[in-house]
Amino acid sequence: MILYSLYECLDFKSFLFLICLLLLLIDLIRHKNPANFPPGPWPLPILGNVFTDFIYKTVDQVRHSLRLHLHLVFKMVKDVLITQGETFTDRPVSPLFDTLYKGRGLSFNNGYSWRKQQQFSMSHLKNAAHLTLWSNNAVANVIGSLLFGHRYEYDDVDFQKLLQMSAESVFLTGSVWNQLHDAFPGIMKWLPGPHQTIISNYQELAYFLKEKVEQHRQDWDSNNPRDYIDAYLTETEKRKNDTEAGFNIDSLVWCTVDLFEGGTETTTNTLRWALLYMIKYPDIQEKVRAEIDQVIGSRPPTMFDKANMHYINAFIHEVLRKPNLVPLNMARTARKNTTLGGYFIPKGTVMITNLTSVLYDKHEWETPDTFNPGHFLDSEAKYVFQPSSVRESTWLTWSCSSYFPPPGEELSLESQVGFTQAPLPYKLCAHPR
Repeated sequence: MILYSLYECLDFKSFLFLICLLLLLIDLIRHKNPANFPPGPWPLPILGNVFTDFIYKTVDQVRHSLRLHLHLVFKMVKDVLITQGETFTDRPVSPLFDTLYKGRGLSFNNGYSWRKQQQFSMSHLKNAAHLTLWSNNAVANVIGSLLFGHRYEYDDVDFQKLLQMSAESVFLTGSVWNQLHDAFPGIMKWLPGPHQTIISNYQELAYFLKEKVEQHRQDWDSNNPRDYIDAYLTETEKRKNDTEAGFNIDSLVWCTVDLFEGGTETTTNTLRWALLYMIKYPDIQEKVRAEIDQVIGSRPPTMFDKANMHYINAFIHEVLRKPNLVPLNMARTARKNTTLGGYFIPKGTVMITNLTSVLYDKHEWETPDTFNPGHFLDSEAKYVFQPSSVRESTWLTWSCSSYFPPPGEELSLESQVGFTQAPLPYKLCAHPR
């Protein structure tokens, strides 16, 4: 009766105001931070932080504006990724990618199924690493050889379309459209925009790879696996009674999508940065080439040469550091309540490790803003870091040619930012030695 009387006294504007106020209170209660929660940017009601430019600010700006000194250091990232790695293995819910993956594959899978899929994939690809020696072609062809035992000619129209869709999807994944879809999936799925391009590209890539899987099933021999798909089919047969592990045809398709796209995009961008730094710093290029001549000479290189190629190891690791290829690592969620840097992290909290803070930390690097292979060399010019996965094909690329910018052109070290940071398109001149 009281509510009815109140309703009679309100006009439409007042009623609408009360509804909005009620929704605001509900949102504030739902998203109230627990005690001793890490500080962060103030979210907008309902919208959250989707329209803020927080993630695009420099590390120093974030440190000063949000007082996150304890969080943007190497130790904090190490705690999340290594020390408490088991606590932060899960991925948060992403409505856009859940539409595609449905909990399958490697990138957006969790729990027992993810662990078994990852263990199998890592084990098989490590065993198959020698396959890279059979190919001097583009990175995508190397990945393709590992996954489905096939390579393409560079002028193959379907192959070029596949690479274009893969690169476009990775770039758009880092855009605000992906964030908008995840924030308002019920609305965004009906609206046109780049987020629809992400979905359609992934679906077409999955369709292409599913055809590869079906072709493999027709002549699959469990005793003679030719590639990743054959090995996965064999593992599926072995685990047919272990349904929780998730080994099935659909999971195989999405695991292959993850490996093809992730391996192609990141490796290609790394090589593009390496060549760009070679051109911008000819003195460094000369040191790389001189070490190849000294250690290898005219014979074919082998993996045993790595131990004696200190400058090249340092150069490669500096290429992995300076371009800051993936500024923000893929998000993770806490599987249980925990503490981090003295702050309480409740179960389900989304964590994004800011790799930029590690790669440009002034306490860890002598000249963090400069491309300097010396960061990985000791006083005796010996390489000081963990062993890398340097490939002989890369050494051959650097030893057979010298690289220069086209006459009259000034190359830029600026990047184009999506999910990864790629160099701006550039041309180079390769002069045979």
